[in-house]
Amino acid sequence: MTDTSMRLRRRTLLAGAAATSLAAPAIAQGEWPTKPVRVVIAYPPGGPTDISTRLVLDKVQSMLGQPFIFDNRGGASGAIGAEIVKNAPADGYTILGMTVAMVCITPHLQPIPYDPVKDFVHVARTGTSWGALAAHPSVPASTVAELVAHVKANPGKVHWGSSGMATITQLFGETFKFEAGIDLVHVPYKGSAQALQAVLAGEVQLQFDQLVLPYVKSGKLKGLAMLGEQRHPDHPTIPTLREAGYGKDMADSWYGVMAPAGTPRPIVDKLSKAIGEAMQDPAVKEKMHAGGLRPTYLNADDMRDRVAVESKAFADVIKKANIKI
Repeated sequence: MTDTSMRLRRRTLLAGAAATSLAAPAIAQGEWPTKPVRVVIAYPPGGPTDISTRLVLDKVQSMLGQPFIFDNRGGASGAIGAEIVKNAPADGYTILGMTVAMVCITPHLQPIPYDPVKDFVHVARTGTSWGALAAHPSVPASTVAELVAHVKANPGKVHWGSSGMATITQLFGETFKFEAGIDLVHVPYKGSAQALQAVLAGEVQLQFDQLVLPYVKSGKLKGLAMLGEQRHPDHPTIPTLREAGYGKDMADSWYGVMAPAGTPRPIVDKLSKAIGEAMQDPAVKEKMHAGGLRPTYLNADDMRDRVAVESKAFADVIKKANIKI
């Protein structure tokens, strides 16, 4: 290599390094986004993950001035969508609409093609499903305390239906069972709708799920407790499970947004802040309520901390109940 060619090569390398150093401050200065953002939703259309992600980010895209392109990639308990985002460039132009199950439950049950800690950065929690503990009218209990007393007097005779093995609806029941020290019998179904039909028919006596609320309102089921941290505005007389003395370690069924590991912090913070502001919009709140959701925003750091706590809690329940897929 001649001296001239060596000098030319050195200039090219220096120019490339200078361009890279100039690009990083541009991101930090808040220029993102300058083109459409792809939102991979790790579940099929129409479900709570899809609804919560679209409702919030539809508002965010108008705030940030660039379109958000929604791409449903359901399957494998969210692993298909997660792997797509894991392998995407960490530039803020591919993000993931996800669930608590993907980062706090599934990793403790089966091999998955992503590491929820190493492969992603948390952006924000968006919404949480309203869930309730409901009972068939034949159950001689109108409160959680009465239910616990009834089950203790009839060990192994009271059943609860879930949406399937190792689902969050099973883990709700397992957590309550362990905290209350009662002998409830789990009956898994092939989905929440099938479990709902079973409790309506009296095949099982209890269900921990979002789908029960319309039937509680109509009087076909008895609402004993809300599963979240607050009472439902449409069912103000139903206490939370925590008010009844249980559910202190029970996580909510929530949804959120993550990005590939290495996504610059200024982008994460800008997107997280926009999500938080969008969730204060009255129209967004109204649409979330209509979809069975409540806005429960957490910023990037708070979401990360919440995931760590809930992942451990779910891991403990899975181990204690010997849950396997």
